[in-house]
Amino acid sequence: MELAILSPLAGDYLFVAKRNDSLSPAGRRAFLLSIAVISFSVALALGLHGAWFVLPFAGVEIVILAVAFWIVERHAGDVETIRLSGHSVLLERRRAGRAERHEFNRAWARVEVCRGRGGKPALALRSHGKAVQFGDLLTEEQRLVVAGELSKRLGSK
Repeated sequence: MELAILSPLAGDYLFVAKRNDSLSPAGRRAFLLSIAVISFSVALALGLHGAWFVLPFAGVEIVILAVAFWIVERHAGDVETIRLSGHSVLLERRRAGRAERHEFNRAWARVEVCRGRGGKPALALRSHGKAVQFGDLLTEEQRLVVAGELSKRLGSK
């Protein structure tokens, strides 16, 4: 995961976390196509030598790989940003094409480190009884760094 902490102006901060995307959509399609061609070629060669029962398994293999690549493609644009500007804290997330936006008053917002899935630390912004969890795209160490930076910037104790 990629984490950037930007400080464009005094008092304004931007935290950005996004997935590393090592293959472009065209690269993913080309890779899947090459795997399919190789798999079907081997299955066809075996089928011509009497092992015809290999062909359906090659088809199932490619379908499962295509579903996996579709899931990767769907989440390739996932991003979380936290912008501290003036008197507001703005948390924006985009996951699988769905966007969320949460705004907090900077003076009242607090960062919490809580237990997430598997007992790993999770982060949440809390204000006036409303808590929004974030940091899913970060490693455990990055979450702790972001929690410290945000707490310092928000004036949390």
